[in-house]
Amino acid sequence: MRIYWSGEAKNIIGPQIRALRLQRGMTQRALAARLQLAGYEFSDLTILRIENGTRFVPDYELKALAEVLQVSYEDLLGAPQRGENA
Repeated sequence: MRIYWSGEAKNIIGPQIRALRLQRGMTQRALAARLQLAGYEFSDLTILRIENGTRFVPDYELKALAEVLQVSYEDLLGAPQRGENA
């Protein structure tokens, strides 16, 4: 498997995860606990590394984060919504 990396952050969703988590008044531990209750293997250290951009995020984790935070994939990726002008 080849992973493409710009040499900067290892993901582009870290800042959005942090913003959404803080917006909901959750700690990293609380978000990890919600993910675990939903059946996903996350720890508070995993959340920290995602937010700091030091960890790659595979598609199935993107799905889990979107599900638990109740947002779309596009919201996490920062993509313009359909119908929005770019």
